[in-house]
Amino acid sequence: MQMELAKTLRNYDRKNLSKDILTGLIIMAVSIPISMGYAQIAGLPAVYGLYGSVFPIILFGLFSTSPQFIFGVDAAPAALVGAALVDMGIQSGSKQAMAVVPVLTFFVAVWLFIFAFFKAGKLVNYISAPVMGGFITGICTTIILMQVPKLMGGTAGTGELPELAEHIWATLGQINLPSLILGLVSLAILLVMKKIMPKFPMVVVLMVAGVLLSYFVPISNWGIRTLDAVEPGLPVWSIPDFSAIGLKEAVIYSLSIAVVIMAETLLGENSFAQKNGYRVNANQELVAFSMGNLAAALTGCCPINGSVSRTAISEQYQGKTQLTGIVAGISMIFVLLGATGLIAYLPVPMLTAIVISSLLGATEFDLAVRLRKISKKECLIYWGAFWGVLMLGTINGVLIGIILSFAEMIIRTAKPARCFLGVQPGHRHFEDLTESLHNCEIEGVVIYRFSSSLFFANIDILQQDIENAIGPDTKAVILDASGIGSIDVTAADRLAILYRSLKAREIRFYITEHIAELNEQMRALGLGFLIEEGRVRRTIHVALKDMGIHYPYPLKGNVDNTERSPFRKRVDNSVQEFVWAFGSDSEAEIEKQIRLQIEQLKENGDMQELLHGQWNHMDELDADAWIEHLEEHIKEIVKISGQDEQELTVRFEKHRKKLREQMLKEHPELVAMFEERRRLLDEQLEKKWPDVYALVLKQREKDNR
Repeated sequence: MQMELAKTLRNYDRKNLSKDILTGLIIMAVSIPISMGYAQIAGLPAVYGLYGSVFPIILFGLFSTSPQFIFGVDAAPAALVGAALVDMGIQSGSKQAMAVVPVLTFFVAVWLFIFAFFKAGKLVNYISAPVMGGFITGICTTIILMQVPKLMGGTAGTGELPELAEHIWATLGQINLPSLILGLVSLAILLVMKKIMPKFPMVVVLMVAGVLLSYFVPISNWGIRTLDAVEPGLPVWSIPDFSAIGLKEAVIYSLSIAVVIMAETLLGENSFAQKNGYRVNANQELVAFSMGNLAAALTGCCPINGSVSRTAISEQYQGKTQLTGIVAGISMIFVLLGATGLIAYLPVPMLTAIVISSLLGATEFDLAVRLRKISKKECLIYWGAFWGVLMLGTINGVLIGIILSFAEMIIRTAKPARCFLGVQPGHRHFEDLTESLHNCEIEGVVIYRFSSSLFFANIDILQQDIENAIGPDTKAVILDASGIGSIDVTAADRLAILYRSLKAREIRFYITEHIAELNEQMRALGLGFLIEEGRVRRTIHVALKDMGIHYPYPLKGNVDNTERSPFRKRVDNSVQEFVWAFGSDSEAEIEKQIRLQIEQLKENGDMQELLHGQWNHMDELDADAWIEHLEEHIKEIVKISGQDEQELTVRFEKHRKKLREQMLKEHPELVAMFEERRRLLDEQLEKKWPDVYALVLKQREKDNR
């Protein structure tokens, strides 16, 4: 297991020093209320939250490969430890709890090291962006809901959405108005400053203002709570008392906590890494988690986790390396040694506003909006992970997200991209028949491309597609297997059945274009007879030659397939460019391009540029559609260019006539298609702009005299 110590600090750029130090101090200050609160949830005295923000965070900073993720006492592990104590009947804050929690933390460290040894970190590669986004947003929302009661003068909530909602409802009945006002004003200031001056350290200013407010104004008389005072001094290092809990219980409880730490922190790290364009070494991160938790165990703390909220704050204030975390840990030492008195002056509502502000910045609801537009399935996965975390907790939310992600992957693989192939007249290369109106089928041959590994879930689609494509004149089926990387036994058996069925109908079946390894798989799966009988060929061309079909291939409908001149090849290669490039949006894209060209016409007055736009090598069909769209803007073009409508109409019709002549010369077989398209476009023009259509019709009558 290769390790890179202090990776993010190597070749340190000194221009980041001030940002890292300032951000580290902010993280330290924000960690005080968060860590103290979560330590109490885990059944320990509040000061142990500060202990967990010293050596664990420093060790993590030295081992981590993430330049920005922050480690510390956090919600999920604290809640799991607290629940474990309840299950074991141990009272929170008791001496027994203080003995048991470090033992659980120690075994969490052991589990995390085991995960690293077996390279379990690679599992995060199978978790999609929607799962990560839903998971992070779910965690942020959960913590925000935990913090909301503190804005109102209450205590932090615990549990999932039902428990949190119940706690918020109960707190609503006893709101402390001064606390709520102070918290909301602080939150508003932070959100506004984040918009107008995102680099300004408003958090520091707000915390200093909070201390001064508490010192000079009797806010406690108004019911505004401040943090509890803690005793000065550093944590004492000691070996946990392993006799405090049974080995079986320690192993079982710690395993679930370790899984949560691995999943939540790796997901969080990868989410920030993807957003900011860097990579983390997942297995070394597990070692970093393990080392941090080992330090926590030896100082009596609860398990430590990666913190999304503190990382969001670090990102906001431009912390660039793990020096941020190390500064936070070292500065916490100075707080514990000589500044614990100041802690008692920090108003809880203001600190809560800081946490909520950072969490709002870390949510990814914008991803949900984007997914809703482009993929309903991935949007469902996002919300599944989100609601899973919110309703069922971190680990269940992760499991739901992973299950949905794998289900979506299986569905996607089960319905792969596939198409039937043909050739453009005069060309040798095979293309999707739907890619261009000029592509034609080879007479009597079905050529089918399947772009996925073949397995039990999608072999039926392949078989049905081929069966449905076979006609009375079909003499052969050629499978383009260039996208098939592997075959399972179910698919192999079905291919054998398909082959025999086609053979009985005197239809040849070929497999072509695939990698050589697929031949090894076919032999191992019992399809070696296809190779022996010459039904597995290297290319489609070789398969056709084996049937006695040579170039130029006979095309369906007796389309001329003689060799094109170099000029005609160039024209053919640009056939239906807009349809190929923009699909169903081609008409809208032509309109968009024309709008851009009209804006340019205002600047340069170049009418020639207007006729073609940026697509100078459009085929005749696209160019004709382009003119049709231009005619819809004829009044606007007249106003800009100074030409009259009659003059422009003459120019458009001359260009259209030239296109038809070129089509007749270069693609005589497509003139009928050109005329039909012309008729449809005319109908649209007459419906939308009857006066323009009348002008065009008048000009055509003149030309035909």
